[in-house]
Amino acid sequence: MNYRHAFHAGNFADVFKHAILIGLLEALKAKQKPFCFMDTHAGRGHYLLNDSEAMRTAEAADGVQRLLAATRLPSLLHVYVNLVRSLNAGRDELIEYPGSPLIASLIMREEDRGIVCEVQAEECAGLRAALSGDARFAIHERDGYAAMNALLPPAQRRGLVLIDPPFEAQDGEFRIIENALADAARRWPSGIYAVWYPIKLRQQVQPFHRWLTKSGFGKVLVAELLLHPDNSALRLNGCGMAIINPPWKFERQLEELLPALQNLLSQGRYGLHRIEWLLRD
Repeated sequence: MNYRHAFHAGNFADVFKHAILIGLLEALKAKQKPFCFMDTHAGRGHYLLNDSEAMRTAEAADGVQRLLAATRLPSLLHVYVNLVRSLNAGRDELIEYPGSPLIASLIMREEDRGIVCEVQAEECAGLRAALSGDARFAIHERDGYAAMNALLPPAQRRGLVLIDPPFEAQDGEFRIIENALADAARRWPSGIYAVWYPIKLRQQVQPFHRWLTKSGFGKVLVAELLLHPDNSALRLNGCGMAIINPPWKFERQLEELLPALQNLLSQGRYGLHRIEWLLRD
């Protein structure tokens, strides 16, 4: 794979994904028992917005940068912005941006545990540096889907699996995710699974949603944010998150979050968000 998330760090999709991730982790913290966070495609874990990769695309300008001057943010966005600001304390501009593993490390408690996987050697080396000295995390240079098969269920029996692949081959990636989730449904049916996906053409997403309705899980909640019509394969028009076994009343947090994201991250006259239960027992 040639994908490097550094080109896209802090973009609108990261804001969407990381705000939802924070909400899921905080919900797990509501109970005293420890939990496990697993990230199947962890990436580097920490990014610099002033390096050549990020500056080449400058996608953070229409993502996280837009939130810095915003007021009266929903609670999840407020936590997200404060977390990003904390990494840049003492600076006048935003330079450091956290990936999902680093965000999780800043929210997790001492008794919680993390399993993070990255298949690319260079990215995994960066991940080890980002989480250096944090004994809560086991870092694996391996395929994340294979790790799900080998390492689930976790010893804690409670937790969240974030599946956030590069989607270099969109249709094929969905089929791989389906296979991984089918096995996970047998091995750890009570786990929370959050699957991020890009939206270019709507017809590429629909088969995945149909599969989820027959997946064997009890509850599946979908959140989507579109900045452009979902009718072009030439650009990222939006993104979604399929949440399997979402926390109780989590849809209420999404109902507060998504309209704010649509307003803050708008790139034109078209904008859309939606929240839908695909399965609800």
